[in-house]
Amino acid sequence: MAANDLFNEYTAIPIVTRLYTTACVGTTIAVQLDVVSPFQLYFNPELIIYRYQFWRLFTNFLFFGTLGFTFLFNIIFIYRYCRMLEENSFRGRTGDFVFMFVFGATLMMILGYFFNLLFFGTAFTIMLVYIWSRRNPYVRMSFFGILNFQAPYLPWVLLGFSLLMGNSIQVDLIGIAVGHVYFFLEDVFPYQPGGFRLLKTPRIFNLLFDPIPEHDNYDPAPEDRPGGYNWGET
Repeated sequence: MAANDLFNEYTAIPIVTRLYTTACVGTTIAVQLDVVSPFQLYFNPELIIYRYQFWRLFTNFLFFGTLGFTFLFNIIFIYRYCRMLEENSFRGRTGDFVFMFVFGATLMMILGYFFNLLFFGTAFTIMLVYIWSRRNPYVRMSFFGILNFQAPYLPWVLLGFSLLMGNSIQVDLIGIAVGHVYFFLEDVFPYQPGGFRLLKTPRIFNLLFDPIPEHDNYDPAPEDRPGGYNWGET
């Protein structure tokens, strides 16, 4: 594939997915080349508040460890599920999509403070997968051609996979919890008897990211496009 084709493929990726994926790859490469150290990136409330190292509010979501399986696994899932969310249920609503990022990241850091977590990239990946899976409940998936299931079980399958790999599942559980909170507040509670919308995107987000304002009563349907990472899904 020519360089021009690669560039066209890259620019065809929706803006938020493109920027987040590029930042994750760039940060990992910078650490690999010793341009920056993981000690400059991790979440540390004291350094943020008292040393004004505000970049840590962002960089702790960009690093997944050195180049290897974990990094590749997370990048594939970020690219796939972040892109499908942005192109489908958040289509034309970039401001709402960015607000979802901010809401999820803020809640994760609050929880992470009590659990002494340093990096939240994997939790953020799981959150994206969880939200996509709940909005696509009838998509059939297959994990490595061995385990067949419907999309809502995907986050739990990934959690089980982490457990088999000997990784801590604390981060995965935080990602699932935050994803569920967002899904409940956005897609469930407003439609219950007596329910109302608790999550409202601040107008500044729409002004900054949506050049053409959407109709105030626009209520996106779940994605019609089947998807999920191609584990050999049926």
